[in-house]
Amino acid sequence: QVQLVESGGGLVQPGGSLRLSCAASSSIASFSTMGWSRQAPGKQRELVATITSDGSTDYAGSVKDRFTISRDSAKNTVYLQMNSLKPEDPAVYYCSAQNYYSRSWAWGQGTQVTVSS
Repeated sequence: QVQLVESGGGLVQPGGSLRLSCAASSSIASFSTMGWSRQAPGKQRELVATITSDGSTDYAGSVKDRFTISRDSAKNTVYLQMNSLKPEDPAVYYCSAQNYYSRSWAWGQGTQVTVSS
């Protein structure tokens, strides 16, 4: 069972930037899709960005043009660069990965992002 460990969350002012990292315990080449989701208190979990094994990316409308997902296969890590952070962006951000063969999803424990002046 792969383990996903997120890091990089924290407190940032509105308009600021953060880069989240998701380190996998095994080769990310075994994942067809990796993604970042977020969940704010009292709200449903929202998928914000995905990246496939061939590098194709997709974003939720609420973060498009502000967030960028990328992957580094040599480091078995996926990143989420978040720019122009807004007061509506605070949440626990989760990394996920879909196994290429079983199609099952693995999830990390999450990292907290807070946007406040």
